[in-house]
Amino acid sequence: MDRYIRNYKPFHPKYFFLFNSYYQSLGDRWERPKRGVLSRPTVKDVYEYRQVVTERMIELTGKIEENQWKEYSDLLVLALNHEQQHQELLLTDIKYILAMNPLFPVYQPSKHSAQNGAGVKSEFIEFGGGVYEIGFNGNGFCYDNEQPHHKTYLDDFKLQNRLVTNAEYLEFMEAGGYNDFRFWLSDGWDTVQKHGWQAPLHWGKIDGEWHEMTLNGLRKIVRNAPVCHVSYFEAEAYASWANKRLPSEAEWEVAAREAGVKQEQGNFYDDKFYHPLPADPKKQSNGKDVYQMLGDVWEWTGSGYLPYPGYKQAEGALGEYNGKFMVNQMVLKGGSCATSRDHARITYRNFFQPDKRWQFTGFRLAEDIK
Repeated sequence: MDRYIRNYKPFHPKYFFLFNSYYQSLGDRWERPKRGVLSRPTVKDVYEYRQVVTERMIELTGKIEENQWKEYSDLLVLALNHEQQHQELLLTDIKYILAMNPLFPVYQPSKHSAQNGAGVKSEFIEFGGGVYEIGFNGNGFCYDNEQPHHKTYLDDFKLQNRLVTNAEYLEFMEAGGYNDFRFWLSDGWDTVQKHGWQAPLHWGKIDGEWHEMTLNGLRKIVRNAPVCHVSYFEAEAYASWANKRLPSEAEWEVAAREAGVKQEQGNFYDDKFYHPLPADPKKQSNGKDVYQMLGDVWEWTGSGYLPYPGYKQAEGALGEYNGKFMVNQMVLKGGSCATSRDHARITYRNFFQPDKRWQFTGFRLAEDIK
């Protein structure tokens, strides 16, 4: 605010310290591991603060000088998109907290009745190799890590027409996949041993049958629904067991564009199902018969989160937004059932550490054409 309003007085002198999440360039901050011990500000206080922020932003927007408008509007649009990210994270945090409760509270009753429908048969669709252009190149908003638009070479490849399902992942589990080191990366195997993983997050057996906690409450797993809440390590181990691999982010993006994937085909937050659904035969892409590339689950790729050729990190706090995380993380594509529809796009690059699985994360397989 100081950039646009002289002698700006903050709502509370300590809130800047409390709510600075990780921006070193903005000064000191409350330590993230200690956030759980804060009993103040109260929920009421935070809502009051939020309302004042909204009012001040509306007032400020009407006062911006013409020569400041481009810079200000760019920051405002970035902030609004960042807020959408936080809304998604809030939903996944709510699910995680409810799943820790032995009463398994329901966030919202299920809207979907045909949960165990026929689904879509798994097939592998061929895509030709060559030099392709990937990355954002158009009008509208994108994050800095989606650029520059650049050329990349791909060999011929095949991509699974839909996401890997609970039933397919259960085969891996029943075949002893979590107990066979041969399928796991070294760090993945160490993680499985350390945490005792034997199933995706939020899965558990009741009377001999697998159930999963959802935002619709506890229920038996829907066999044809996409497996979710799996880490990169688990996705990669399954692919190894199936004698396949995960697609690269370039393959995923090229396939989505070649297939004519559209936002309206996906299951997003806007649909209020709050859980991935079985592939719908009526929602194939316009070009090739691929499903679920936008929505349902964020899809792990086999690509590390690194800068595109020619990427330059911005100065100041904006440079800390995406650029400083470009190490030790893997790229995810496509959005999920907790993502806002207008927030998702083919070029979007989400990223998490390979052991993380609290987000709505799943995967599809790929293979080389020999």
